[in-house]
This record gives sequence, C-alpha cells and structure tokens, in this order.
Amino acid sequence: MQEQIVCRVLTGATASGKTELSLELAERNGWEIACMDSMQIYRGMNIGTAKPTPEEQSRVPHHLLDLISPWEGFSVAMYREKAENLIREKWQQGKSLLFVGGTGLYLQALMHPLGMGAVPANETLRQELHMLADSPEGRQHLHDLLHSLDPVTALRLPVNDVRRTIRAIEVSQATGIPFSAQPPREEKSPFIWRAVALELPRDILYDRINQRVNRMLDAGLEQEVRTLLAQGVPRDAQCMQGLGYKEMVLYLDGILSLDKARDEIQKGTRHYAKRQGTFFRREPSLAYVSALGNDTLARLESAII
Repeated sequence: MQEQIVCRVLTGATASGKTELSLELAERNGWEIACMDSMQIYRGMNIGTAKPTPEEQSRVPHHLLDLISPWEGFSVAMYREKAENLIREKWQQGKSLLFVGGTGLYLQALMHPLGMGAVPANETLRQELHMLADSPEGRQHLHDLLHSLDPVTALRLPVNDVRRTIRAIEVSQATGIPFSAQPPREEKSPFIWRAVALELPRDILYDRINQRVNRMLDAGLEQEVRTLLAQGVPRDAQCMQGLGYKEMVLYLDGILSLDKARDEIQKGTRHYAKRQGTFFRREPSLAYVSALGNDTLARLESAII
C-alpha cells in the first residue's frame, strides 16, 4: 500500500502574522513553503501583496510565487494542478511542504477538490463571446447575457471579469443548468491535510492591518503601481482589482486623494479579513491557535505535526 503524503497548512486572516511564524516552523522542521495567496502569484506585485521579501525567501525555499505576469489570467484549477504537482515532486525529493496564505478558495481546492473541467471548452463560442466583449459596450452586453442565463452568478461577477463571465455562460449553455446551480463534484484529496489557522482579537488584527497598509505606502506601493501601468498592465486587469492596487489606480487617476486611498485600502482590508474569518469557519477540520503568546509556535507544531 502506497504511503500517503502529508501536507500542512498555516492560514488565517491577512496581517495575522503568518509569514514570520511560517518561516520559524519551516526552519525548525526542515519544510519548504508553498504560497497559498492568489495575489502573490503575480510577478512584479510585491509590496501590495505583502510577498515574502528576498531575505525571507532566502531563509526557506519558497514555491508558487511569481507564477505569471500581471496581464495573464489564472484560475483556482490551475493553482490546484501546480500545487499537486509540486507536492508530488517534493515528496520524491524527500521534502515536505507547508502551505502558507489566506486565500480560502485555494485552501478549499486543495483540501476538498472539485471535479473541474467536466464541461469541455467550446472554442467557437468563446471566440464569439470575446468578440462581443471587445465591441462597444460589449462587456455590459456580455454580462447581460450571463444575467439572462444565471442571475445569481451575474450578481457575483463584476462586469469586467470577462474570463469568468464567458466560462459561466459556456457551462450554463452546454448543460442547460445555471453555472451557480451546477452540482458539486467533490473528489477525495490524494493527500492527508493538517491545517491550522491563526486567531487574533479583532481590535488587534485591525490595528495590524492599518499599520501594514501604512508600511506598504511608505515602502513604495505608489511607484509599484505606476510601474505596472507603465508596463502596459490594464487598469481593469484581474490583478489590478486587488486591495491596494485598485485604490492606488484611483489615486493616480486623480479620483482619490492619497489620504482617502489609504483609508479605503485599510477599510477594504479590514472587511476582507472579516470575510476570511467567515470562510475559514466553514472548514470543520481547521484547528485554531492564538497568534499571541510565547507558546504560539509550539501550539502550531502540535496542531499540524
């Protein structure tokens, strides 16, 4: 009988202290770190994503960072495929991975994979829909089409998310069932997962968030966004909708003052942290450890080793 591979996860809300604790855990146990963050996959987006610094990455090998350029698309299914390939590769090398990040959809895809891609791509339809999206007012027309097929998904997807809108239309038309009503097809993960989430009192977490946004701005978030735009990254690109980036674009376009942009980033990040907590509470297998106290590292090890 083949030995099952054990994978470990350290998650929690943004600014809860995952990076430093993950480095200490990995160093103590000889693990390597795999990114589980949907923004840290983009090259050139370092400050606004709180990506581990070169110094931090030099302490422990890191993986699944800087996977794509900012103007490329990326899906949860693509992340899962890369992550599972990495797990097997490292296992063959005698290495174990610690997945670190707060993207709930990535966590869900790893621990409770769904049968993705059961509806094959319809390239002819995709080309037609992309042509529609590129026409005047085309994105709105495309979104209206989705609304006629699946109003639930249309309410969830922004007008500019052309890729997901097209996929939802494609699946809805192919099956005759709205994308939002597609039956879940959960598969059994080929790996054993041990996952722990960091907890912090809300007032302390929110204060950490506010301070981290200030540090990002001091570290040059404005220049990072200027550079991305100068490189040709569209303002409505998927990556530019991330917290910190969309607000800085509005600042650079003269729509927000710098102080207002700062406030909006802080507020948006606090709301995101609250949503993360709600998402994590739906995962019954997650253990929770307080990020405060001198014994946090020992309790994390106890939860996932």
